[in-house]
Amino acid sequence: QVQLQESGGGLMQAGGSLRLSCAGSGRALNNYAMGWFRQVPGKEREFVGGISRYGRVTKYGDSVKGRFAVSRDNAINTAYLQMNTLKAEDTAIYYCAADRARTVGVLDVTESSYDYWGQGTQVTVSS
Repeated sequence: QVQLQESGGGLMQAGGSLRLSCAGSGRALNNYAMGWFRQVPGKEREFVGGISRYGRVTKYGDSVKGRFAVSRDNAINTAYLQMNTLKAEDTAIYYCAADRARTVGVLDVTESSYDYWGQGTQVTVSS
């Protein structure tokens, strides 16, 4: 199985940018589709974006389309979430997750499809 560790969270002013990283260990990340989710206390976890095993397919949640971008570098077992034009409502704990998608081009947006999760990193956007 794969272990995931997020990094790059922090405090940012509205309008700024942050890049989150998700480092995998234990198994090659190209075995997994990768997803990013976020959660605010008292609310359900929300799909932010995802990328298929070799990066051919990406999907985004409606609230971040045009502002966030997901990428991956399988050579270094890392996935990324580039967050631009940050808003106060982007404040949340961000999680990366891995889906043991058997088909290369598959990318699911549902939380239950993901098998492995990182511990999360806090992103706070001040207005």
